[in-house]
Amino acid sequence: MKNSDIEALQKEFENFSYCTEGSCETDESDFKDYPDYTGALYALLMAPYTSGIYISKWDIKEIAQEAGESMAIHPRKRMFELLMKYATSKETMQSVLDAMEAHIEGKIAAYEEFAQSFPSSTELFVPKIEKAYKTIGLFPRIIEEYFE
Repeated sequence: MKNSDIEALQKEFENFSYCTEGSCETDESDFKDYPDYTGALYALLMAPYTSGIYISKWDIKEIAQEAGESMAIHPRKRMFELLMKYATSKETMQSVLDAMEAHIEGKIAAYEEFAQSFPSSTELFVPKIEKAYKTIGLFPRIIEEYFE
């Protein structure tokens, strides 16, 4: 290769436009296929610190199934996004929240059983139970805020 060929190749390489994740104008993340409120609900419902319970990928799959949607296993956040994509009407969101409420109540029952069986663990489970009930109490507000 001649020196001029190398310089031309180097100049072409410098002018080459490439995208890294998040740097292109038409990045795929700009074309989200779920509603805008998904991020807010994810932070509210899926973080054990705020909701009092942990909802796993398998739990999301069960909740979706109870709400009438079939779902494959994906990363947890993506599964929640797909669940919200399904719940774009008031009726489907209500069915998702009803299924989620039943699921949370099942976790609460387990926490209460642990607290009764192991009294020294009560101080660990009572705050989680309170947060879980508070989360369930937010469900009517979610319907009002996003669908009315």
